[in-house]
Amino acid sequence: QVQLVESGGGLVQAGGSLRLSCAASGSIFSVNAAGWHRQAPGKQRELVASITSEFSTKYADSLKGRFTISRDNTKNTVYLQMNSLKPEDTAVYYCNAVTTNGILWFDSWGQGTQVTVSS
Repeated sequence: QVQLVESGGGLVQAGGSLRLSCAASGSIFSVNAAGWHRQAPGKQRELVASITSEFSTKYADSLKGRFTISRDNTKNTVYLQMNSLKPEDTAVYYCNAVTTNGILWFDSWGQGTQVTVSS
């Protein structure tokens, strides 16, 4: 009933930037908390950044200063601006969001978008 669609991934050279988008659609009245996670080959999925409905943000310690999460409630969209990218940032990036249609709450995940950083 809720779909999250990520976009903006791709191939970039080290030191470059990418901006990921996560658009929520479906049975949505509002988006509560949302976040970005990533999973590199052979590694566990890890939290990259999260943002609450009050725009409070949290980041993985290793990413502070390079990544910025933001949201546009008018578009039900969450963004991840990634700067000074490093090869170790290569991973599939997943969007996660808690939404409500005013009656029910949904915890949804996107399909993921590949980010590859070349050295």
